[in-house]
Amino acid sequence: MLDEIIIAGFGGQGILLMGRLIAYAGMLEGKHVAWMPSYGPEMRGGTANCTVIISTEEVASPVVPNPLTLIAMNQPSLDKFEPMVEKNGIIIVNQSLIYRTVNRDDVQVVQVPANDIANELGNLRVANMVALGSYIAKSKSIKMETIFQALEKTLGKKSDKIIALNKEALQRGEKIVTG
Repeated sequence: MLDEIIIAGFGGQGILLMGRLIAYAGMLEGKHVAWMPSYGPEMRGGTANCTVIISTEEVASPVVPNPLTLIAMNQPSLDKFEPMVEKNGIIIVNQSLIYRTVNRDDVQVVQVPANDIANELGNLRVANMVALGSYIAKSKSIKMETIFQALEKTLGKKSDKIIALNKEALQRGEKIVTG
């Protein structure tokens, strides 16, 4: 099993947190992982992306020129990374902020209204968890229960209410794929 993922969006959208959670969940499941963040000099509003590799084999390098999966949280990220996704790969699109369709017919596309769902839940900051839930359901690279464990360990100092909200957002994203 191998999944190479690029997660990209604006700074402040929780891009790096998504990557850390995927990597941590992979480790909890006994898989080999690599996580490599990249962000511009601006913290909020600048660009941010990270690469995550989950594998049952050792990971030789965290560099991913052609990911199997792209999670694009904004238009510039889709524009930049869409051409790089491998044939038969997966592109998760935050359709709340991306108004064009994917220009390829050789990949699976999941349209996720991440910001809209986050607003329904009362907190725009969980849009990343909505997209992450859709990724987990579509890729099956890690289990939802394991992401919950990683979330609890990562946000352990936060309130139970915040953890519950993040779990609800993950489940809402999952339902977009599973119905």
